[in-house]
Amino acid sequence: MSVFTGAGVAIITPFKENGDVDYEKFAENIELQIAGGTDAILVCGTTGEASTLSHEEHLEVVGFCVKQVAGRLPVIAGTGSNCTATAIYLSQEAEKLGADAVLVVSPYYNKATQQGLYEHFKMIADSIKIPVILYNIPGRTGVNIQPKTIVRLCKDVENIVGVKDATGDLSQTAHLLALADGCVDVYSGNDDQIVPMLALGGKGVLSVLSNVAPRQTHEICAKYFEGDVEGSRKMQLEAIPLIDALFCEVNPIPVKKAMNLLGDKGGTVRRPLTEMEPEHAKVLEEEMKKYGLI
Repeated sequence: MSVFTGAGVAIITPFKENGDVDYEKFAENIELQIAGGTDAILVCGTTGEASTLSHEEHLEVVGFCVKQVAGRLPVIAGTGSNCTATAIYLSQEAEKLGADAVLVVSPYYNKATQQGLYEHFKMIADSIKIPVILYNIPGRTGVNIQPKTIVRLCKDVENIVGVKDATGDLSQTAHLLALADGCVDVYSGNDDQIVPMLALGGKGVLSVLSNVAPRQTHEICAKYFEGDVEGSRKMQLEAIPLIDALFCEVNPIPVKKAMNLLGDKGGTVRRPLTEMEPEHAKVLEEEMKKYGLI
């Protein structure tokens, strides 16, 4: 059973000027996502700046999101770490808080062999009952979860159900889905590859774009699943200039700027991230206008 099908938002964590989590803005953003037709919410992922949250803040944000959503759609908690014990702790606590699933990134910096990755993910999944989605983003972690390892995990461990594929390598994705024979739910981790991923058999996207365009991102997926492939393709291509602008600096700097351009919904970023460079912000604003967001 898939955790969700369609467009899930990798939601931002808004911060006040003093660095505290802005829960009022966060609640507003959650409601905007639900009203916009988002199919799931990923909280405390890369876009949610989980790496600069303390463990206490991390779990407080997860718990707040679960309560605010109140069962209206699935909440997926980012709980990954390059320390297996820490990832187990965060996953167990997220389950207690009511998360519907967890997203677990591959260990970064210290990396691991493919066998090490297998044991890491299996230990985490064995410690909880809710579904686990693997997160493969070698551009950030420096390690690639190979297709054989992903398939092995999904076959061997009942509650490991899929992967957020942010490799950008559609050839690897094709090989993964060929090996999987239906046992792996694949979600695009790149907004510019939603339709290609769906064409290969993907279940949807975990999206940065959805923060500013939840209805449109949902429709890209919905149209494809309804058989309107041409309509889906057209919407995907129309969004490319905006997607490029949302990734012209490291995520989530641009998307937070975009949310502020929509009406002070993004808040600030925590160091080491900095505010968007003015020349990039100008391009982003222009693309948001062209896309009809402002």
